[in-house]
Amino acid sequence: MTRRGIAALLGLLVALVGRPALAHEVRPAYLELRAESDTRFTMMLKLPTLGGRALKVRLEMPDGCVIDQTGAQETPGAEVVVGRVTCRASPYGRTARLAGLQNTLTDALVRVVQPSGEVATLRLTPDSPDFPVPRPTSRLDVFRTYGALGVEHILTGFDHLAFVGGLLLLVGTLRRLLATVTAFTLAHSLTLSAATLGLIHIPQAPVEALIALSILLVAVEVVALSRGSPGPIARHPARIAFTFGLLHGLGFASALREAGLPPQEIPVSLLAFNLGVEAGQVSFILAVTAVALVLGRVAKVPRARVLLLAGYAIGGMAAFWFLDRVGAILAA
Repeated sequence: MTRRGIAALLGLLVALVGRPALAHEVRPAYLELRAESDTRFTMMLKLPTLGGRALKVRLEMPDGCVIDQTGAQETPGAEVVVGRVTCRASPYGRTARLAGLQNTLTDALVRVVQPSGEVATLRLTPDSPDFPVPRPTSRLDVFRTYGALGVEHILTGFDHLAFVGGLLLLVGTLRRLLATVTAFTLAHSLTLSAATLGLIHIPQAPVEALIALSILLVAVEVVALSRGSPGPIARHPARIAFTFGLLHGLGFASALREAGLPPQEIPVSLLAFNLGVEAGQVSFILAVTAVALVLGRVAKVPRARVLLLAGYAIGGMAAFWFLDRVGAILAA
């Protein structure tokens, strides 16, 4: 595997997926039904906002059920709709629907909480907005749901992928790559767990701005490396990856808090989400590496030029994200 091959592929990936407006903006929708009996529920539907507007998604219950919306409230990044659901007969096992989800780019988590505290969890996609109203599920079902959410979060979190891509451009050897990825994984796993469990409390908006700044710093070093002047990140990638990984873990935690954790299965869902993030990250690295093995033998673009172009591409996106997020903080 050559640096030139990795750099060429990452430059192409940056150009293809560099959609700044989508970085960490479309979070999962979230529906919670709390059972008071087999036929009565309280409802809370959290809809992510994009450009100041909530996704146009609404709950449709099986025939014989009436939804009474009692209120709606704007929160940072979402609109929360609350209400009550009353059914003539038990809706369990019958088909409900998040109408409008098929017209979005986001998934949704559905949780049905029993009076005993037992929780059933489902993950819906735009391709499958229908679901049977579930009774409590097994730990394996919870694990699958939150593991899939973790994979989706990292693979659609273009800012995190841009950061990992920048590190790939800087590390060079396989040994340094493994050390860097391990350090980044350990660090963001620590802060992801601590923030999700409420052990640390840091406002999310500054965290998102600092994540963008960390990507910009990596991009600056990629440009410097293209000119034969490796900086501190290129010389000590594992140490820097650990430091920045602590910051990125707080970003992962925000997505998990948005989705919510089943109270009875917090350790399982937290572990599954973390492993999902790692699986998605490793998949990204393996895909880049595999294709780079092919492109490295075909692409004849000078390594320095590709590093320069990729560095400016990543840096341009990171600068936009940083200014956009700082602007949002100042406008709040």
